Amino acid sequence: MSLAVPLACLWVLVATGVAFLPMRYQILPGLLLLVAAATLVVWLAADTSPWIAVAALVAVVSMFRKPLRYLLKRIMERVAPDGEGREP
Repeated sequence: MSLAVPLACLWVLVATGVAFLPMRYQILPGLLLLVAAATLVVWLAADTSPWIAVAALVAVVSMFRKPLRYLLKRIMERVAPDGEGREP
């Protein structure tokens, strides 16, 4: 078994532990977990099957759906042409 699988399992346990923290203490560990998740998904795809990586990606997006939605909204506001999507 590759090292990516146990590390992904450890990532899930750490993410669950961070979810128990109050919201103000979740920001920095959550950001670190999100960056680590991207690395782990790519590593899982390389070591195992792409389908395992797709399942892991779906799980990550499910866990981080609100922060990812917020970031996507912020990015879209910056990309939108002048007058569209921006507040005065």
